[in-house]
Amino acid sequence: MLAGLIFATEAAEDRAEALAATLPFGGMTLVEYQARLLIGCGAGHILIAVARVTPALLAAVNRIARRGVAVDIVRSAEEAAAKAHPLAGIVVIADALVTTDQAMRAIAGAQPDALMVTNDATTPAAVERVDAEHVWAGLAVLSPARLKELAAMPREYDFQSTLLRVCVQGGAGLVQLPASARRAGHGVERHVDALASRSNAVLAALANGRTDWPDRFVFTPVSRLALPRLAAKGAPHWAAPAAAALLALLALGLIGWGKTGAGLVTGIFGIAALSTGSLLSWLRGDDRRARAQERAIAVLSALLILASGIQASVDTWTATGLALALVTVAAATMVERSGARPARWWGSPSAYPLILAPFALLGLTGVGLALTGLYAMVTLAGAVEKLRDRA
Repeated sequence: MLAGLIFATEAAEDRAEALAATLPFGGMTLVEYQARLLIGCGAGHILIAVARVTPALLAAVNRIARRGVAVDIVRSAEEAAAKAHPLAGIVVIADALVTTDQAMRAIAGAQPDALMVTNDATTPAAVERVDAEHVWAGLAVLSPARLKELAAMPREYDFQSTLLRVCVQGGAGLVQLPASARRAGHGVERHVDALASRSNAVLAALANGRTDWPDRFVFTPVSRLALPRLAAKGAPHWAAPAAAALLALLALGLIGWGKTGAGLVTGIFGIAALSTGSLLSWLRGDDRRARAQERAIAVLSALLILASGIQASVDTWTATGLALALVTVAAATMVERSGARPARWWGSPSAYPLILAPFALLGLTGVGLALTGLYAMVTLAGAVEKLRDRA
């Protein structure tokens, strides 16, 4: 069982009346983002350590609780020890820490007791020195016994700092901060403007997490531009799917009208909208909507290929175009359902409209469909070989 302990005690540097944990971050508050990372790692119970409770913090806690986890506000180690499950591994997040899912998974997968550390004392990731060579990077996983040890100590000690000392004295293991997390802006930040900058860095890292070539070279650059703006403006969850639906209808209409190239380009913009919307939903902790938009990308791609194949068959009065489109869609569907871990060169659902569009713009839709069908079959062969190796 995994639980979380988030510290939310310090005031913001430029807003003394506000807690740093309730400053805006990626379209939500920082404490909500921290909780989303914990939930993504499987945490079913979250403790939020506070010195004072503000209306903004209460509102954030209520929103976190709507995600299906138990949330408790605690003011001391005694309260935390009393509420923590005795068999839980507790992931600790330092006050006002901005981190990434890579760092969170690394510490959540470690055995209690363990501290995430870095060797660079000058980096924003350095929270407090552990020994002569290491500084704490703001993440730890510990057993409830450490909270009980701390609860037996005088209450005037600083909760976060003393908990770190107890873990160090108990011989906690050390986990190095991942380089990817450091590049993405891992560190403590209590200033609203600097936090906005860190938010953009984390959002960019989120977009970079996709590795297949259509995302890497086409859709990720779009998402990196759009995500920070959408998050800052608090775009509603339905905005990206609604835009994608309108673009999809327009794309299919253009293809049916005989403008296959223009329709495919319009459909690609719809796929980009769904790709960005999926990342935005994931950032906000709405995994269900994120997965739905990923599935919608596959559906839209299949519709674009099939519509192009039908139009090619109508134009030539043969069944060739439709047959090639069906081969592409069938092979791509089998690859997606195979469960094989994809190689970078494999075709993904969004790849096939990207390949077909240039040929359609040149009036060579049939040639493009032949190439997409061949690519889908080669990808399917690669998936079969991977499954054979696994067996």
